[in-house]
Amino acid sequence: MNYNLISTNLKGVLLMTSLFLANCFYGQTEMEKVTESSRIRTHVDKDLKWGPCPAFMPDGCTIAVLHGDPSKENVDVFFKVPANYEIPAHWHNSVERMVLVSGELHVTYEGEKEQLMKVGSYAFGPSTKPHSAKCGSKDPCVLFIAFEEPLDAIPVVMKQ
Repeated sequence: MNYNLISTNLKGVLLMTSLFLANCFYGQTEMEKVTESSRIRTHVDKDLKWGPCPAFMPDGCTIAVLHGDPSKENVDVFFKVPANYEIPAHWHNSVERMVLVSGELHVTYEGEKEQLMKVGSYAFGPSTKPHSAKCGSKDPCVLFIAFEEPLDAIPVVMKQ
């Protein structure tokens, strides 16, 4: 009988078993920590709290926080502007993941061609990459935006 082979196999089985059990216990601990309720929101919910956009944005721009704290990581917002609204050039410290839920939005990232977002379109915006946009003329534009870093918007200073 080859005791070295049996010993090696037994060690492997014990290692796999301990990893499996550790994962089970870890998973249970994580599940116990979940105390947050789920939520479903639409951009027309009457109880949304719409607040102002950064001061460099023209009047008419509003933001509603859907989840998280804008001063902390991982915040989700609705960003709303009226039809024909021009969003000035700016950038964010965070990447942004966006889905257009209302309107039609023409978006231009620095060094790229203008792109058209229609309802249901997804867009990814790299961190620190300047961009601007214009809402179409028919309906207000509402974007769902997920930020990984705290919410910010830094205006691009135009050189003269």
